[in-house]
Amino acid sequence: MAARSKTHEITIADDRGTFTTFFRRFTRDSNAYDFEGISAVRKLLSNEKAKILHAIKVDHPKSLYHLAKLVQRDFKSVVDDVKLLEKFGFIDMIAEKTGKRHRLKPVIIVDSVNIHITF
Repeated sequence: MAARSKTHEITIADDRGTFTTFFRRFTRDSNAYDFEGISAVRKLLSNEKAKILHAIKVDHPKSLYHLAKLVQRDFKSVVDDVKLLEKFGFIDMIAEKTGKRHRLKPVIIVDSVNIHITF
């Protein structure tokens, strides 16, 4: 069976000439989010998070610690970014056990992101 691609829809809404910075989830589609603000989208899709997504896709890190080493960033900062990416459905964390040790392996679950700007 062929793998299905998964696409996220992001909508940026203009509010009387300004963009506010609140996140709001659409009720009609579990994969769609309404970002009222360009700065909110920029925070979600920052260069640091792009590097994390690229490292997960290309290098397939075995743990969050391994991912932090790959992107050459502080472990806590990477964990915070990964939690945000997981919250919005870009990645998933898979629990693995090696002996007595538990670790979380990040895996990308989105193939593409469509951004719509409405005025």
